[in-house]
Amino acid sequence: MMVKLLGTGDSPGTPVLNCHCFTCEDARKRKWERKRFSILIKNDDATILIDTSPDLRRQLLENGIEKVDAVIWTHSHFDHISGFGEFYRVQGNVLAYTTPAIHESVAKFMQFMEYKRIEVEVFQDFSIHGIKFTLFPVNHPPVDAIGVKIEWKDFKIVISGDTNSEIGEKSLSEMENADLLIINAIAPSGKFRKHMNAREALSLGERLKAKKIILSHLGHFYPPHRIAIRSFPLAEDGQTFYFGEGKLDEFLGD
Repeated sequence: MMVKLLGTGDSPGTPVLNCHCFTCEDARKRKWERKRFSILIKNDDATILIDTSPDLRRQLLENGIEKVDAVIWTHSHFDHISGFGEFYRVQGNVLAYTTPAIHESVAKFMQFMEYKRIEVEVFQDFSIHGIKFTLFPVNHPPVDAIGVKIEWKDFKIVISGDTNSEIGEKSLSEMENADLLIINAIAPSGKFRKHMNAREALSLGERLKAKKIILSHLGHFYPPHRIAIRSFPLAEDGQTFYFGEGKLDEFLGD
């Protein structure tokens, strides 16, 4: 099974439009960017997306993805759902999984789209082509939001979704002992109502006994990636993880 980070940025991505901070200027100079958040899950039978970012068309084209079997939405904010519109007149009847409350919110944005809505309750696992998923509530006020636990063979991957550090104990138990924890950390430090910073995310990852921690949903508040990566395990667009034969292999993006 493959897990590929199609986009690792926060809502505006990096570089941010009309921002001339050191990080954004460096990104422009080097033609480097963080697209908005989306993750590809793929095995021999299925192509699944966790969230559909505003950059989805580019993400699909750049990665040679011609058909998507299903999407799972973590919450209804623009930067996590709006790319679903790229399936309009391209691929019909895409399966969309999330909780009833999140579906209700997404439907207000997707009135022009026909898609197959599959409602899933939190803490109730379901399978898509042999991959098991469990959704668990996280804390991203004021909207309903979930994280995603993925189980395949003997591997466990956890995606925190957008959340602050105030996550309920039952959800934390779902997140424990992951082979790979992809956790949101919008900035290296500072206090955020909706998100964690890097220190909070790393502390939580250690508490959860994750074998590997990757920080994602990253803002331009970090130094340029080539500098920040020396201090933090930051995600990178295109970063890919392969699970098989009892081990995890990692490849960085281009």
